[in-house]
Amino acid sequence: MRNKYLKDMMYAAVFTGLMTVLGWISITLPVLPAPITGQTLGVMLAGVILTPKQAGLSMTTYIALGAAGLPVFQKGGAGIAYLTGPTGGFIIGFLIGAIVISLIKGDGKGTLKVGAACIVGGMLAVYAIGIPWLCFEITGSLFSWPHVVSTLAFVPGDIIKVFIATMIGVRVNKSLEYQLSA
Repeated sequence: MRNKYLKDMMYAAVFTGLMTVLGWISITLPVLPAPITGQTLGVMLAGVILTPKQAGLSMTTYIALGAAGLPVFQKGGAGIAYLTGPTGGFIIGFLIGAIVISLIKGDGKGTLKVGAACIVGGMLAVYAIGIPWLCFEITGSLFSWPHVVSTLAFVPGDIIKVFIATMIGVRVNKSLEYQLSA
């Protein structure tokens, strides 16, 4: 039991670190109300490689560290303001998205199933929480056509991240199975 707990904590720490590093990959475009970051790739990888418990623990740790003031959010940002501001919904969406991916990926070795899980969890779940939150923070309404349309700029990059996470995740999952059976 103790080894399982240690393994869960170790995986959570690794993916919390990955989320922090990927937060430094950030592109701010004037037409977007939030930056494009590499963090959704981290969410997808966590969901594809980890169990639902481990994925949830990694994202919860990431969010808690950032809320406590450690510079883990986009470009080293930190504090409660990130969670209550325009990007807060996306950050909370990371937690939900990683768990959703992990729940629907199956054994994580089927490319189509993993890719679909990344789209549903890594894009749709994150967008479903992040976009209304963003609109509300900017306009006071849960829906604003200009802001919703502007977030379509996230889609091409996220499709690329789905492809990358699927290829890496399937390969890692197959490798882990091989190592465990050897």
